[in-house]
Amino acid sequence: QVQLVESGGGLVQAGGSLRLSCAASGDTFTSYAMGWFRQAPGKERELVAAISWGGGSTDYGDSMKGRVAISRDNAKNTVYLQMNTLKPEDTAVYYCAARYYYYAGTTASQYDYWGQGTQVTVSS
Repeated sequence: QVQLVESGGGLVQAGGSLRLSCAASGDTFTSYAMGWFRQAPGKERELVAAISWGGGSTDYGDSMKGRVAISRDNAKNTVYLQMNTLKPEDTAVYYCAARYYYYAGTTASQYDYWGQGTQVTVSS
């Protein structure tokens, strides 16, 4: 079992940047592929980015592709999401998730553990 805690969310102006962090504890971090998802009010949870347990393979959702980068530091049991050129439509709760598998998944149902989420609000 793994516990996930997100941080780094907040209020930012359109065009700005944020870096989210997700600290994992419990089970062996390198046994898990990691993902970032987001959910806006009234919308389904969607993939933002995902990374394999070794970090050699990444996937990005269409909504933020080209504006985000996922990375992980296995020595620190942490995964990051760098978000640039943020838009008001990026406003959502951002969740970190862990999948007990090498390859990252692209749908929420493929993930085994979830953090509580961190709010990102982008003002126009």
